Formats: sequence, structure tokens, C-alpha cells
Amino acid sequence: MQKWSDLIANAQGSGTTAARSGTRIDALVLTLVVANLLFNIIANACFKVSAFAPSRREFLAWQVIGNLSGLITVVTLTALLRFIPLHTAFVVTTGLAVIGVQVVAASLVFREPITSAQWLGTALVVMGIVLVGAR
Repeated sequence: MQKWSDLIANAQGSGTTAARSGTRIDALVLTLVVANLLFNIIANACFKVSAFAPSRREFLAWQVIGNLSGLITVVTLTALLRFIPLHTAFVVTTGLAVIGVQVVAASLVFREPITSAQWLGTALVVMGIVLVGAR
């Protein structure tokens, strides 16, 4: 079993170099980001549905689906870390999750009202993602 210091040293020197970039890698990174976003939306929507489940059985079923979707978001983030730095991957995936849950799940699926101030906040999150994600 490797020591923590060896694992950190390996992580510092791998996965984020320009030599690994290319069309196939870029497509894979985009696919992982989109999958992360979709499963984040699914997970949070499942938790919302579970909150209003009429029975314990339905509550648990929606919780399981939500948590499995959440697991996939963790796996996609972990895979992203092979190609892009943590400080970029975390901000992009978390920021997109905020936007996706607010716009897709809350607004479109559950028809929750979103105020002008909240939309402004969403725009600021988008600007932050663009700034952090720019290479």
C-alpha cells in the first residue's frame, strides 16, 4: 500500500499536463462534465421527490436513486481529476450543479419561482465558472 506522500506526489505530477490534451481527451472531459451535471440534477430532483413521498418505501426508493446518482457524480469528478486540476474541476462541476439544479430541476421540473436576484446570482456563477475554467 502506498503512503499518502507518494499518492500526493503522483497526483501532483500527472493528469494535468498539456501533453495529455487533444481532441479525444477534450471530448472525454466534456462528456464527464455533462454526465456530472446530469446526475447532479437527477440526484437533487430525487431528493426533492423523496421529501414528499407518501410512504416510507417510496421515500427510501427515491433516496436510493438519488444517492446512486450522487455516487456517479463523485465518480465523474474523480475521472475528471485525471485530466484537469482540482481547483478547476471542482469549481466547474459545483457551479454547473448549482445552475443545473436551479434552472432545470427547480424552475422547469418543479416550477419553483426564481426571483430576479436569484437569476442575477446564477449569472454571476456562470461568469465565475468562465473565469475559473479559462486556461
